[in-house]
Amino acid sequence: MKRQLFLIAYCLLFACTKAQVQVDVKLDSLQLFIGQQTDLQLSVTLDAGQKLRLPDIKKGQQLVPDVEVVEVGKPDTAVLNDGKRMTVSQTYTITPWDSAFYYLPPLEVMVDTSRYESKSLALKVYTVDVDTLHLDQFFPPQGIMELPFLWEEWRMVAFGALLLLLMLACIAYLYHHVKHGKPIVRFVRRKKKLPPHQVAMDEIERIKSERKWAEEDSKEYYTLLTDTLRNYIRDRYGFNAMEMTSAEIIERLTSENNQEALNELREIFRTADLVKFAKWSTLINENDANLVAAVEYVNQTKIEPDPNAKPEPEIIKETDQKRLTQVKMMRVAIGVLAILSLALLAWMIWRSADLLM
Repeated sequence: MKRQLFLIAYCLLFACTKAQVQVDVKLDSLQLFIGQQTDLQLSVTLDAGQKLRLPDIKKGQQLVPDVEVVEVGKPDTAVLNDGKRMTVSQTYTITPWDSAFYYLPPLEVMVDTSRYESKSLALKVYTVDVDTLHLDQFFPPQGIMELPFLWEEWRMVAFGALLLLLMLACIAYLYHHVKHGKPIVRFVRRKKKLPPHQVAMDEIERIKSERKWAEEDSKEYYTLLTDTLRNYIRDRYGFNAMEMTSAEIIERLTSENNQEALNELREIFRTADLVKFAKWSTLINENDANLVAAVEYVNQTKIEPDPNAKPEPEIIKETDQKRLTQVKMMRVAIGVLAILSLALLAWMIWRSADLLM
């Protein structure tokens, strides 16, 4: 009697354990036309601690002849009863290739070491009616249609090409400067240019302040004085007085200066020629007189500058260290632009190939 009760209890326990696993299967549509698709949904409910193995069904496999699996979805798990139970769902997309009434056999799953089966299903597949009386309404398959050009699809490629050309132009520009060692940035400041008479007056004042030339070396004194006047005449009248003799300068200025100014200039040049070429000795007061005559000549022939004239630009020369620093920075910029250009070119090739496929 006890043995019979034990067997009954064991059977009841086994039945309860089996009832804990639920396998369900359904079709989204039980009736289809040839070539249509529908989803076969398999769901298994089990305890969270149990191990589940779904059917080994692959894409392209036939469940039954002429019923093919065209897509296998990813399993989806839903947790139930505060994590004690779970439901695992699997979707298979199937399609029939012939009209018939199909019997879909049960799907088998493994839970731990036990096998469980779903219910079987039926699928009715209909053929497409063909109008045999109007065969002329059926046409052969169309050729491959070429897609129209859409600017929206190629817009980013076009912008990329423009950006690539711009970067290549920058690389060429920087390479030219690096090759010739030219800086890109040049510092320029505006500096007011002194008029010729002001330059001459400053130089005469400097000669006057160093009277040792007049006392010790008259030749050096008159050389400086006449060079100052020659530079003034060159800048004032626009001809190269430094390469002309005294007589040529006086002759050239005949139409420019009055007689009084020419006499003063002629006397200065005459004394200077005697000192430099004939070793003529001069007195201190004679040197001072010629210095005053030079000042008078400049004052008589000077032209006051326009106060509204804009100052001329002066380019500040870069030191070697600054130039080398700029060249180094340009080389780094060339390297960065080259890498970016290659990356942009690769993206453009990939994007173009993708659009043409």
